[in-house]
Amino acid sequence: MTGKYSLLNNVYFLGGFATMGGMLFGFDISSMSGVVGTARYQEYFKKPSSSLQGGIVASMAAGSFLGALLAGPLGDRISRKRTIMLAATIWIVGSILQCASVNVGMLIVGRIVNGVAVGLASMIVPVYQSEIAPKNIRGRIVSLQQWAITWGILIQYFIQYGCSFINSNAAFRVPWGIQVVPGLILLAGISMFPYSPRWLADHGRNAEALEVLANLRANGDQNDPAVLAEYKEIEDAITFDRTQAARSYKELFQKPYVRRVFLGMSLQSWSQLTGMNVAMYYIVFIFQGAGITGQNANLQASSIQYVLNVVMTIPAILFIDKWGRRPVLLIGSTFMALWLFLIGGLMGKYGSSLTMDANQTTTWAIQGNDAASHAVIACSYLFVCSFAISWGPVSWTYPAEIYPLRIRSKAVSLSTASNWAFNFILAYAVPPALQNIQYRTYFIFAAFCVAMTIHVFFMFPETKGRTLEEMDELFNSDVPAWKTRAMPESHLQRDIETIQMQQQEQELSGGRIEPHGGEKTELGQHTGEDAELVQHSGEKTELEQHAGEKT
Repeated sequence: MTGKYSLLNNVYFLGGFATMGGMLFGFDISSMSGVVGTARYQEYFKKPSSSLQGGIVASMAAGSFLGALLAGPLGDRISRKRTIMLAATIWIVGSILQCASVNVGMLIVGRIVNGVAVGLASMIVPVYQSEIAPKNIRGRIVSLQQWAITWGILIQYFIQYGCSFINSNAAFRVPWGIQVVPGLILLAGISMFPYSPRWLADHGRNAEALEVLANLRANGDQNDPAVLAEYKEIEDAITFDRTQAARSYKELFQKPYVRRVFLGMSLQSWSQLTGMNVAMYYIVFIFQGAGITGQNANLQASSIQYVLNVVMTIPAILFIDKWGRRPVLLIGSTFMALWLFLIGGLMGKYGSSLTMDANQTTTWAIQGNDAASHAVIACSYLFVCSFAISWGPVSWTYPAEIYPLRIRSKAVSLSTASNWAFNFILAYAVPPALQNIQYRTYFIFAAFCVAMTIHVFFMFPETKGRTLEEMDELFNSDVPAWKTRAMPESHLQRDIETIQMQQQEQELSGGRIEPHGGEKTELGQHTGEDAELVQHSGEKTELEQHAGEKT
């Protein structure tokens, strides 16, 4: 039966709303940048030392690492939907703890709790998005995660800047307290969302899985050929996975999964080693090195970068399913390497060591050369644009789509944990690097960008245009990664055409194909056996003979 249109059946709405979990990540990135410099924060927390402040900042990344690892088994056990709800609840608790902090210890605990929530959400949201989205817009839907992150960064930055003028402890309590709002909205909204149809099918809830899939694809029509073909494909994949699926994290590092697990983990690690989040955390130091000083000047320079990050993510969202994943990654890392080499070169040629009297620390800055300063700022902006249109969205899309259903949650949790592990390491490593090796720090990140370009070219196959269930065929083939773009895309259309022909034959003979539980057709078995399309007479249909073959 065809149901009425509802926003809760609209993939764009579901995927877009779920990205509020990604917005929590954005709030995390800029949650301290506008607060640490306020007099009230410094006075209340007794001017924490640089090492202690580094621990405060890094505590959220540590919590996120833990949350990402927990998200894998939780996503499989309690569902993707309920894991997002749990993340929102934990985020609310952590935000309250931060807002009510009376000392550094309580602040760190609050940030760790918030970090667990961010780790859960940053891992499970892309998985949920990839499992509800059709193949032709899957990249676009998952890319919304990165866009939400950029909005979270921008919104929190301006909230903190506005509150910095408050002459009370509200200067830091208000920004942390406001973080409760997106958590409440996410918790209330996601509770009404459907479960992932793939998770439902994997847990034997076949009738619900078919119903949700029909709502998402055909406005509730369970006889729609596209719905029947995709459901059959899901059932086949589940049956196959159960014969060999990994049951533990240890088995993920054995054949046949180890290659894909390594690709997902390395992609997320590389996304941190581009230096993008370092630029977001320490943008003030970058512009100080370029000779930009003063609160208003830093606000303008920093806010432009955050706005560019939001705006330049839009083309990737719109065209990632047309461009593909490989070209976007390769071009993006190439340009990022170029801009980083230029920044390091300009800083090295026109800059000099400068001692800051207040803290007795040394920095490297360009002084008295406006052209060089402006060139560094321009390269910084171009670097942000290059990341936003490439590695930003694809680093979330690719890991969420390359794994079989039975290991997807655990494998993506490892990928996301890798992201947070490097986030934690860089949060500690970059400040002393900027002080000790100065402009050479940019050359190190540029070299990382060159290395990731080579890695992607030789090891990462193109996933555009394929269903989640067809990834096994892609990764089990002997086709080199750089030739996979020329491989035929999805077999799903062929299955749809087969069902359409079968339906026409049934209509001519006075019958019809019905979904599971119908009088004239049985679709699937609750025991987890391969889905079958069986005529009322008991004879196998053409679809069963065709779609039963492994693709």
